[in-house]
Amino acid sequence: MFEGCTIAAVVPAYNEAKLIGTTITTMPDFVDIIVVVNDCSTDETSQRALEVGDSRVVLIEHTKNTGVGGAILDGHTKALELGSDVNVVMAGDAQMDPQYLPALLSPICTQGYEFTKANRFFSRSSYAAMPTVRMLGSVGLSFATKVASGYWNLFDPQNGYTAVHRSALSRLDLNLIARGYEFENDLLIWLNIANARARDVPIPARYGDEVSTMKISKVAPTIASLLLRGFWRRLMLKHVLASFSPIALLFFSGLALCAWGLAVGVWVLVETLGPPAASTGSVLLSVGPLLTGIHMLISAWTLDIQATPD
Repeated sequence: MFEGCTIAAVVPAYNEAKLIGTTITTMPDFVDIIVVVNDCSTDETSQRALEVGDSRVVLIEHTKNTGVGGAILDGHTKALELGSDVNVVMAGDAQMDPQYLPALLSPICTQGYEFTKANRFFSRSSYAAMPTVRMLGSVGLSFATKVASGYWNLFDPQNGYTAVHRSALSRLDLNLIARGYEFENDLLIWLNIANARARDVPIPARYGDEVSTMKISKVAPTIASLLLRGFWRRLMLKHVLASFSPIALLFFSGLALCAWGLAVGVWVLVETLGPPAASTGSVLLSVGPLLTGIHMLISAWTLDIQATPD
């Protein structure tokens, strides 16, 4: 146990026969349960996991590959059934450094947070070993995920080194969460809708012998689509249906005024091509609503930042 909490490590594994043993043997003693989810590997991942002989290991065998998100969600479900209080994700490629696990768990077990995640971007040295493609991808997606999820205090959303309390998981419908590489982004959106308090923990990246199967060109469009849909989902579920907050009022009013201003502006421009000159009133009919709409959108953005659960 850690600070009175039962800790479960969820270990998603796909073709990790080489490193799954290292992941298990380096697991701290305060981890009570190790749920290894073999996501339909074609190598000896399961055998290598069981050969370690750790009594804490519970093995889940997938007969169909569900993606990293599916493996993690099934691991969370099993860990909760086994009585865990806090679940931490420890990838089967030994990428997550266990020495930082207490830093990840402490805010949840002692400070009332429900979700914590590693952030590799607190200092230059912390992500110096990160492959350039991953670094650029993480930076590019971080701002988009802030907008979509509403967690303006979080960065590095693709970092899978996370911990979550059962109280947060119990408020989510795990069947609705994306199960591919976009899992981390979608989870943040659903956690914000559930008003789960979350924070980043400075943890440097560690890359060794693992081989990533993620292709940026393939997953980027999928994640972008998810973030767009997730933004509207969060807006509707949290700020419209739950309370119709000032954020929704300002956002939709500002959006309508901007649309009106742009439409009138295009009309005025088309009608005054050539000799005719636009009247002051016609120009103001476009500029006035457009500027007011922009101001409302900025105000909605500001309120959304202030509403971040922290």
